[in-house]
Amino acid sequence: MLPIGKTTKQGKRGILERLDAGEIVIGDGGFVFALEKRGYVKAGPWTPEATVEHPEAVRQLHREFLRAGSNVLQTFTFYASEDKLENRGNYVAEKISCQKVNEAACDIAREVANEGDALVAGGVSQTPSYLSCKDKAEVKAAFRKQLDVFMKKNVDFLIAEYFEHVEEAVWAVEVLKESGKPVAATMCIGPEGDMHGVPPGQCAVQLVKAGASIVGVNCHFDPDTCLETVKLMKEGLQAAKLKAHLMSQPLAFHTPDCGKQGFIDLPEFPFGLEPRIVTRWDIQNYARKAYDLGIRYIGGCCGFEPYHIRAIAEELGPERGFLPEASEKHGSWGDGLSMHTKPWVRARARKEYWENLKPASGRPYCPSMSKPDGWGVTKGARELMQQKEATSEQQLRELFQKQKF
Repeated sequence: MLPIGKTTKQGKRGILERLDAGEIVIGDGGFVFALEKRGYVKAGPWTPEATVEHPEAVRQLHREFLRAGSNVLQTFTFYASEDKLENRGNYVAEKISCQKVNEAACDIAREVANEGDALVAGGVSQTPSYLSCKDKAEVKAAFRKQLDVFMKKNVDFLIAEYFEHVEEAVWAVEVLKESGKPVAATMCIGPEGDMHGVPPGQCAVQLVKAGASIVGVNCHFDPDTCLETVKLMKEGLQAAKLKAHLMSQPLAFHTPDCGKQGFIDLPEFPFGLEPRIVTRWDIQNYARKAYDLGIRYIGGCCGFEPYHIRAIAEELGPERGFLPEASEKHGSWGDGLSMHTKPWVRARARKEYWENLKPASGRPYCPSMSKPDGWGVTKGARELMQQKEATSEQQLRELFQKQKF
């Protein structure tokens, strides 16, 4: 039996020190989906004003991920650029401010990280300005405004995450490199590449040349698809004779039927995805595959709850030499079921049962696959041009006419 928790702390060694030493770094999970379900984030804008309005909710989720095994806590600054906080009638930029949202996110993450052996990563993501064809200087200015806060709060390293276009991701990396801190970069792409057709291998090459020390993917696709994409990134870097650490933070949903844009094209997005949730055992399988591929920064994105992160930590416990605190209440491969009152449930207290289970959905009239919407719009398309004003009734009517059931 592996010990619970580390017996000694590492003195907060940096992210590159850990990865260069071959250690496994476990990321955290998805905040916007988890907090939307709990009533603290609004679906649609997906912005993180909860850092100011409901800091206790953000703090508790950080704490649960830490206890589950995360040793990186990302600031809850997804979609926290000023242009996003004022997009389509959002009140946050005017009534709270970009600075306050980002500052609060940093403070909460640092408070919880100090409770364990965790690092704080300040994060930026894709912007409405880029989708609306604003110039490079304007897009970079949005990133730089967040970076100013991250520097003031002295985060440990920086992540440019959730980019559909490598051009914008490169701009983000270039800005974050101005800090002198290590930079990770992840794109929300699948094996087909970014929305302009740049293959994953070339995306990775461009990100590393821009200054990223860690590259990979996050969000939009399920664990298997993300690993396939990271494998292509790895091959691209090898062909270019470039070195970088690899990172994977996929969805916790099965998405074999996704198109190029990932799960946001699925008709179930975002309120009908629950039948697709991956099990903890699926995540143990993902963690092992990621490790075997050479990925050492392994976490999750939308749909990933603390028990999913615990599954990563438990699967890779032998390599790490310890289990997370949350494993105190979780027997390996269900062995706690040996205490159950029903004999047929006690019979499930073994790895073989859970490894071979094919979970049913309980929905006899539902298909196993969906047909993605796939409107085929990306940067420059009229429908993707962003605005400060709320979406009008006329604009909605035009979209409703295009929608097919």
